[in-house]
Amino acid sequence: MKKILFSMVLMLIAANGFAQDIFGTWLTEAGDAKVEIYQSGNVVNGKIVWLAKGPETKDTHNSDEKLRSRKLMGVHILSGLTKKKDKWEGGRIYNPKNGKNYKCSIWLDGNNLKVRGYIGFLYETQTWKRK
Repeated sequence: MKKILFSMVLMLIAANGFAQDIFGTWLTEAGDAKVEIYQSGNVVNGKIVWLAKGPETKDTHNSDEKLRSRKLMGVHILSGLTKKKDKWEGGRIYNPKNGKNYKCSIWLDGNNLKVRGYIGFLYETQTWKRK
């Protein structure tokens, strides 16, 4: 009986640890892209792994004219985030809808991921869902 109880406690602890993990695939708030978030060295990055418009979608709004013909699939839209307490901060987010880069922070809110892009004191926060 003690072994069963101990096993159940370990499973609950493991499930709770997984729920607190930002790594994996997330559906953006608009539902038009999935982003895989992963660790590379001591920083966290995220790249586009699915697009509602299809894998041939181009980065047409990029501020750099040379990049407007590249495919968005695989583009790193989150980069350089480091953990500080309960948030990952100090990174950048690329918005393919307007072709601009912003400072970024992300954090878990229950089973959702909050993604905030900002310039100075102006910001926008989105809620991404785990996929």
